[in-house]
This record gives sequence, structure tokens and C-alpha cells, in this order.
Amino acid sequence: MKKIYLLLPILLICFACSSDLKEENNSENNLIVKKKNIEYGFNLDDFQVIRDTIRSGDTFGAILDENHVPQSKIFEAVTKIKDSFDVRRIKIGKPYVILNSKDSLNAAQVFIYEKNKVDYAVIDLRDSISSFNKKKPVTFVEKSASGIITSSLSQTMEDQHLSPYMTDRLANIYAWTIDFFRLQPGDRFKVIYTEKFINDTISAGLDDIKVAYFEHRGKPLLAFNYVDDSIHNSSDFFDENANNLRRAFLKAPVKFSRISSRYNLKRRIKYYGYKVRAHRGTDFAAPYGTPILATADGTVTKSERRGGNGNYVKIRHNSTYETQYLHMKKRNAKVGDYVSQGDVIGWIGTTGNSGGPHVCYRFWKNGEQVDPFSQDLPSSKPLADSLRPSFFKFISPLKEQLDCISF
Repeated sequence: MKKIYLLLPILLICFACSSDLKEENNSENNLIVKKKNIEYGFNLDDFQVIRDTIRSGDTFGAILDENHVPQSKIFEAVTKIKDSFDVRRIKIGKPYVILNSKDSLNAAQVFIYEKNKVDYAVIDLRDSISSFNKKKPVTFVEKSASGIITSSLSQTMEDQHLSPYMTDRLANIYAWTIDFFRLQPGDRFKVIYTEKFINDTISAGLDDIKVAYFEHRGKPLLAFNYVDDSIHNSSDFFDENANNLRRAFLKAPVKFSRISSRYNLKRRIKYYGYKVRAHRGTDFAAPYGTPILATADGTVTKSERRGGNGNYVKIRHNSTYETQYLHMKKRNAKVGDYVSQGDVIGWIGTTGNSGGPHVCYRFWKNGEQVDPFSQDLPSSKPLADSLRPSFFKFISPLKEQLDCISF
């Protein structure tokens, strides 16, 4: 019995300690704060969230009307935000989010329109109506890729599970030095690039190419992306000798096309009974509606439809060079327009004397039509001498990285 009496105080102390521990644990649990569900800068727990995409027939006004916003407020919003957000330009397929109030009205408080994976517009309908543009937090991850051409660059990119934008980006980098519609099996490439990620997990696509290596017909061509104008933070691609890869003229006015007929002063045409009819242009065949690009900066001197030329545009680049683009489906440049190299000036068509969809590209030098592929066309300015030491220092580790990438 004595033993029982002696154990009772100990048991009471243990029970008290256990109770205190439970209370302490409960207290700690009560201190745990629920993590806020923040997205687009708003706590989504404060709203009823509706996610959808723009569909055919949808308008900004109709979407707000369906979400219990009065017509007077819709009109006020459209008028007030017209300079920062054009409600007429919402596109089919683009995602949007509506944050509705949780009260009985269930009316839209905020409209969020996703322009792309990163950029979005916010129209805040609460109190004083406002709109602003924002970006999702993005991280950049450096990656590398390589491949050997078997049929086409785009097919190789697809086989390597690479972004189709990579094909377009490489075509732009080497547009002045490689005919991408004349690639051969065995041509190969390496590339070091950065990819954008949202929340570190969701890919937002290709960011930029840091360095590329392309071997065409056994000839290696390196391209380093280097900031050559720190004031405007503009960059260009240079080879390993600091020569600018850009040329005054693109090699072709159409991407990923093929030459169906070359410049030939003794060409015989079946349609004309195989009589000699000089062909003073280069025909690039491509699917109907393919964009036609200005091959160099210049001013549009002609934009019209006439006879066998069909719809065409002519550009004066300087006192020496002019180019002309025939048989367009539709023109996208007016007389007097200043166009930059790579601008879309029209689309492939069959207007005029045309046996199929193509653009006849004509090239003038000192007022005479010549074969552009036989001309020693001018290059862009090389890298300034003052920047060369830093450039060579910059490319050294990149060259080592390229050497470590296998095909």
C-alpha cells in the first residue's frame, strides 16, 4: 500500500507534464498560419476564381456582363483603359482569369488576360477602375543541344524534342551565310541557349541563344551572341574572328523555301514553245500564304499590281541596290514605307504570270538586273577594335563548353 501511495505523486506529475505537452503542441498548431494563395499579385482565397479561354464570339464586354458587371461600369472601364489595354485585341485561345466577389452579387472584381506565358494584363474593376501590365516571375536555365541533319532542320529539332522556335532562331542567325532550304544530310549543329521557366517548373519557351555551331557542307560556322552596344544594350552575332555574321542582304526572301528557277538569261520555257526568254529573277517556291521578307533595309518605291508581275513590291536600299518581289497574294507595304531587313512585305501567291505559288525575286545593281548569288555583297561592320579583347575573353569559355557537347 505504501508503494502505491509513493507512486501516486509520480503518476500525477507525469500526467500533468503530458497535459502541458499536449497544450503546448496544440498551441504550436494554432500558430501555424495558412499559406496565402497568391497569384497575379492577388490572394485568390479572397475571391471566387473563374479560369477560361477566349472563344469565338467572346468580347470583353460580354465576358464582364456574364459575370454581373453593370453595362455602365463596362462602358466606363473600356473608356478609361483604352490607352493601356485595347479590349478589341483579345484573341481566341488566350487564357483569362476572373476574380469574382464572394458575396451574393458574385460580380467580377478583376479581369486578368494572359498575353503569353509570361506577360499578362490586369483590369481592376474595384473602386477607381485601372489597368496595368505585369510579368510572372521568370528564372533562366542554361541548356545545350546538338543534332545531325537527316532530312530537315525542323525535323531534326522535333526528333531532339527541341522548341520549333529554335529552328527559326538558328535560321535568323545564319540567314546571311547558310541556305537553310539547301541543307544536306550530315550537316550538324551544337547550341548553348537559355530557357525561361515560371515557378522554376513551367517552361515559358526559348529565351536566347548564347552560342551556336553549325557545320554545313563540312564547313564549321560559329556564332557568338555578344553585346556590342552597351548604351542601348543591343547585341549581335559574331564569328570566332569577331566578324559580324550579318550581311547587308539576306540570302533569300522566304524562310525554308527552295529555288525553283534560277537567274538565267538563256532559259527556254515550254509555255512559249521553248523559245529563249531571259529570266532575270530567282524563283523561290513556297506554300501559298508564306510570308515574304525584305532582304535588306530600304524604302518602298513601288507597291502595285501590274501585268505579268501580279502583285509586287519594289524597294530601294541605297544608291546602288534595289530589290523586287513578284506574284504576291497580298502586299503588306505601301510606297514611301521604310522597311527593315526581315520585315514581312507580302505573302506568297500566284498573281500575274505564275504557274504555282512562289516569289520571283529580282535584284538590281546600279540599275541593272543581276544574279544576287553571283554578287560580292557587302557585310555589316565588324566588331570595333576597342571591344575585341573583351570579346575574345568572353568567347573562350563558351568554346570550351561547345567542345564538351557531343553530336
